[in-house]
Amino acid sequence: MVSMNQKIFEMALPVETISVYLLCCGLADAGKPISTRNLLGIWNSTSDALLLSLDDLENRGILFLVFTDQEKNTVYELCDSREWKF
Repeated sequence: MVSMNQKIFEMALPVETISVYLLCCGLADAGKPISTRNLLGIWNSTSDALLLSLDDLENRGILFLVFTDQEKNTVYELCDSREWKF
């Protein structure tokens, strides 16, 4: 079980970015890949907003981009909070 880290609320991130992080934690806890395909299936805003939030999480060291396949489905992993950039 991954369990979300409370530090996410101390980073002054936009609400949408925090929401994406929480969805990523939910997927990881359920044993499902953190992927754009899986996230788009549960995300309730625009795909552009999702991609912007994913970029923010990646730039902050919260998510690590593992690979992108030929269908442009990107897979991520959650990083240890010690690697996060505040």
